[in-house]
Amino acid sequence: MTIATGESMPSGTMQECTTFDEKSGCPMSPASVEITDECQGKTIVLFGVPGAFTPTCSQRHLPGFIEQADALHAAGVDAIWCMAVNDAFVMAAWGRQAGAAGKVRMLADGNAEYTQLLRLERDLSKGGMGIRCRRFAMIIVDGIITWLGVEGSGEFGVSSAEHVLEVLRQPA
Repeated sequence: MTIATGESMPSGTMQECTTFDEKSGCPMSPASVEITDECQGKTIVLFGVPGAFTPTCSQRHLPGFIEQADALHAAGVDAIWCMAVNDAFVMAAWGRQAGAAGKVRMLADGNAEYTQLLRLERDLSKGGMGIRCRRFAMIIVDGIITWLGVEGSGEFGVSSAEHVLEVLRQPA
């Protein structure tokens, strides 16, 4: 059973690269991000994808949050985070290619440890992809999950930026 609305975000870390080598353009120096610390006093939209550079993730999911970043902030969101079971270098390169800087933080869960804390893992070993994150989006207010949308296999809808924006605009 996945984590649920009303639950606190579990204590744990993901990795993030925010600097790039001037000559090679490669991401450098991953840093740990303590999730519960970063959630305190903020409203955050966290969305998870099965993998960086994969078709739906690259063509629809991440671009939607980049395009809707201003609208999400206007609706009261302090930060937008993307997570995937990839390393921090891959997440940084994907974010750079997609134009996520200043709009979406690209968080890496290289060993699927945080994904498993959220109970949102999916075994795609038969397809050669190993343990991955389910496609989802959640709204976190001061460390508490106030809304969660998890997609079924092959689906894309409830975790889209547009749907999250609709949820945020609903009267309380």
